[in-house]
Amino acid sequence: MREIASRWQADASALDPALPSERKVARIVERHLRSLSVEKKVGQMIQAEIANATPMDAAEFALGSVLNGGGSSPAGDKRASVDDWLALADAYHDASRRRGASRDGVPILWGTDAVHGHSNVYGATVFPHNIGLGAARDSDLMCCIAAATAREVVATGIDWTFAPTLAVVRDDRWGRTYEGYSEHPELVVEYAQRVVTGLQGVAGDPGFLGPGRVLATAKHFLGEGHTTDGHDQGDVACSEETLRDLHAGGHRAAIAAGVQTVMAGFHSWHGTKVHGHEYLLTGVLKGALGFDGLVVSDWDGYLQVAEDRREACAMSVNAGVDLLMVGVDWRQTYDDLLQQAVAGVVPMSRIDDAVRRILRVKARAGLFSSPRPSQRLCAGDRTAVGHPAHRELARRAVRESLVLLKNGGVLPLRRDANVLLAGDGADNIGKQCGGWTLTWQGTGNDNDDFPNGMSIFEGFAQAVAGKGGTATLSPSGEFTGPAPDVAIVVFGENPYAEGDGDRRHLSFSAHDSEPLAILRKFKERGVPTVSVFLAGRPMWVNPELNASDAFVVAWLPGTEGGGVADVLFRGPGGEPQHDFRGRLSYSWPRHALHTPLNVGDIDYSPLFPYGFGLSYRDGRRDTSRLDEADAAAGIPAVDEHRVSGWTYPR
Repeated sequence: MREIASRWQADASALDPALPSERKVARIVERHLRSLSVEKKVGQMIQAEIANATPMDAAEFALGSVLNGGGSSPAGDKRASVDDWLALADAYHDASRRRGASRDGVPILWGTDAVHGHSNVYGATVFPHNIGLGAARDSDLMCCIAAATAREVVATGIDWTFAPTLAVVRDDRWGRTYEGYSEHPELVVEYAQRVVTGLQGVAGDPGFLGPGRVLATAKHFLGEGHTTDGHDQGDVACSEETLRDLHAGGHRAAIAAGVQTVMAGFHSWHGTKVHGHEYLLTGVLKGALGFDGLVVSDWDGYLQVAEDRREACAMSVNAGVDLLMVGVDWRQTYDDLLQQAVAGVVPMSRIDDAVRRILRVKARAGLFSSPRPSQRLCAGDRTAVGHPAHRELARRAVRESLVLLKNGGVLPLRRDANVLLAGDGADNIGKQCGGWTLTWQGTGNDNDDFPNGMSIFEGFAQAVAGKGGTATLSPSGEFTGPAPDVAIVVFGENPYAEGDGDRRHLSFSAHDSEPLAILRKFKERGVPTVSVFLAGRPMWVNPELNASDAFVVAWLPGTEGGGVADVLFRGPGGEPQHDFRGRLSYSWPRHALHTPLNVGDIDYSPLFPYGFGLSYRDGRRDTSRLDEADAAAGIPAVDEHRVSGWTYPR
C-alpha cells in the first residue's frame, strides 16, 4: 500500500479524525453498526430508484438510499411541485426511521443528478453545462453556482447530488464531452475544489454539510474521458502514469476538499471494468488517496462486471463498491448480496467496511439528528427553486461562457436595430439546456416546461424593448418587406446524454445542413449574419463560419438565454455593456475527423487553440475563408449514434 501511495501522490484529507466532530461521527457509526443484522447491513448497501421502491419498501428492507434517476420524479410527473418532492422525501425519511427498520432507524439518503443546477425539478435554475463553465475560467463563479444548486436541492428535501463530473475529456466524439470542464487537467483540478466546497461547505468548519448544503460526488472514477475513440463506457488503454497525472488530479482535489462520495465509472481500464477493479477502487482510491467516504456504483454498473448477476454483485463489492445503484431489480440485488454475504463470498469484514462508510457519510451529513426533510432549515423554501438571485447568477454564467470565434465588425449590435432571429434554437429553451434536464436525454421539453426560463429570442426582445429596435422570430429565416439590419441564426446540437450522444465524427453540417442553408440565404441577400452555436463539444463548422459575419459559441447555456443578448448588444452609451470573456477549454478541430486533439499533443495544430477567444477589445477580427473540403470527404449525411447496451429510464 505504501508503494501505491508513493506512486499516486496522495493528498491529505481535510477531515482529521481528531476533530471533535469526527470523534462524534465515529461513535454514532459504531453504535448503529453494532445494532444492524446482516440483513439490515445488506439493505444499507442498496440504492433503489424512486419509481421502483416505495417508502414502505425502504422500511421493510432497510434500504440505505434512493435516487431519482434520469428524469424520474414524484408520481412520474416532471412538473411535480416543491411540495410534491418534499412530501415524498418525508415519506422515505419517516419510513426509514421506524424502529422496525433497525433498533434506532437508520435515516435514508436521497441522491439526484443535479448536474447543472437542480435540473430534474420543474422551475429550477438550470446553469450552463460544464463545458461552458470551463470556458468561463472563473472558479469563484463555480463556487457560487454550486452553493445556489445546493440551496435548491435542499429546498426539495434531497440530501445528495451526483456532481461534479471531473472527467478530463480527450476525444470530443464522446457523448459526455459537455459534462467535462476541459481537456486540460489544470482547470479540472481548480474547479473540483471550489465546486465541492460550494456544495458541502468547508470541511472541518462548523457549517460543513450544515443547513443549505448537500453531499457532493466526485465522478466518475477514473479516466472515463480517455476511452478509445470516445466510446461511452468503453476501454481506457492509457498507462497508469497517464491515469494518475492526467486524470486523477480532480479527484485528489475533491478528496482534499472533503468530498463524501465517489461514483465508479462505467468504463474499463485495460479491459477490466472499473466497477470490479480492486486496485483502483480499494488500492488507489481508498488506500493511496485516503478516501474514507462511500463509493457508489453508477446505474446498474456492477452488472457489467460479470455475466452472472450474483457473481457480478460480489465482485463489485469485493472490489470496493459500497453502495449499489440499482435501476429496477433491487430486490434481486438485495437477495444476491445477502446470499453472497452469508456464504462468505463477500466477507463480513467487507460488508462492515461498506456499511461503516455509508453510516459515516450519513452521520457527517447530520441525518441521524435531523428532523424530517420538510422541517429542516432551508427546506420547503418554494422561493429558493428558481430564485431571482440564482437566475441572475446563471445569466452571469452565460455571459462569461460565450466564446467569440469570429467578428467581421457586425458586433456589438445597436439596440435600435431591426434584428431577425432564425434557426431552431432561437426560441427553444430545451435545446439551450441540453441533456440531463427534466428528462434523461433532455428531449420532449418545450418552453412551457421552464416557467422561470428565458429563450435566446426572448432575451433579444428584452434587449431592444423601448430602445427603438425590433426583434422578430422567423425560425426558417424567411422575411417580407425591408431586410433586417442583422440576422441572428441560433442552431446546434439537439439534446442528448451519455451513449446516445456518441458520434463517429465532428462535422455539424453533415448531420444537419439546414442552418447552413439559412446562413447562405442571408449572405446572398446581403444581410449581416451572426451565428450563435449551441453545442456540447467543439465541432467542425467551417462552412458555417465562412457563411457568418460573426460566430459565437454559446455551448449549452441553460435557462437564462438572456445572457447571450447581454453580450451581443451595446450598452446605453454605445459601448459594449459586457465584453466576451469566454476562452476555449477544448481545442477546436481543423476537420471533421480531427480528434483526439488536445493541447500538448506533439502534432498540435487546431483551428482555434486551447485558450482562444476574441473580445471587443480586439476590434474587427475576421476569419479567412476556411477549407470546406471535409463536407464531401465520405462523412455520412446522417450521424450514427452509438447507443450503449444498458437501460436507463427516460
